[in-house]
Amino acid sequence: MHIEQIIARAESKFLNGKTQEALIDYSLVLKKSPKHQDALIGVYLCDLALESPQEAQALFEYYQAIKIENEKAPEIIETLLDSLNESQVKLQQLLVDPIQEQLDYGDGIRYEDFLQLIEDRGSFKKAFEDIMFSTKVVITDKKEFIDFVTSLAKEGFDDMALDYLDATTPLFGNDQEVMELYNMVKGNKK
Repeated sequence: MHIEQIIARAESKFLNGKTQEALIDYSLVLKKSPKHQDALIGVYLCDLALESPQEAQALFEYYQAIKIENEKAPEIIETLLDSLNESQVKLQQLLVDPIQEQLDYGDGIRYEDFLQLIEDRGSFKKAFEDIMFSTKVVITDKKEFIDFVTSLAKEGFDDMALDYLDATTPLFGNDQEVMELYNMVKGNKK
C-alpha cells in the first residue's frame, strides 16, 4: 500500500472517530517517511482528539480545507496546535495548582490564612483555640515560625511553644533568634 493510500485511510478513520486506528496508520506512514507533513499533523490531531475530540475534528476539517490552497497549511495548523496546547497548560495550572496546594496542606492552613483568622476572631488566643485540635498551621519560613512561637508564648501556650521549638531545632541549628525564643518561652513559664 502506498503512503497516500494509508494517509487517506487514516483520515477516513479519524473522521469516523476511530482515533486509535487513525493513529496507527499515521505512525505507519511516519515509519516510512518521518517528515511526512500530513502524517505529522494527523498524529498531533489524534493526540488532541484523545482529550478534546471536537477541537481536533474542527482543526482537522480546517486543515483539509486549507491544505489544497495554502502550502503553509502544516505550519498554520502546528501554530494553532501550539497555541491550543499553551492555553490548556495555562488552564491546567489555574485549576490544578490550587487543588495541589490544598492536597499538600491537607488539613492545615497557611500561616497567612491563620493571621486572617486572628484578625477575624479578634485575638490570637481565640483563633488558635478554634483550630488547635482540628487544623495544622503550615509555616513556610523562619519569620513566620518566630512570630507564631512568640505569639504562642505570649498567650500562655508555653508548653506548645516549647514543643514547636524542640521539633524544629534540627532545622534551624544554632540560629540565635530561635535560641532566644527558648529563653523567652522558658522565662514565661516561671
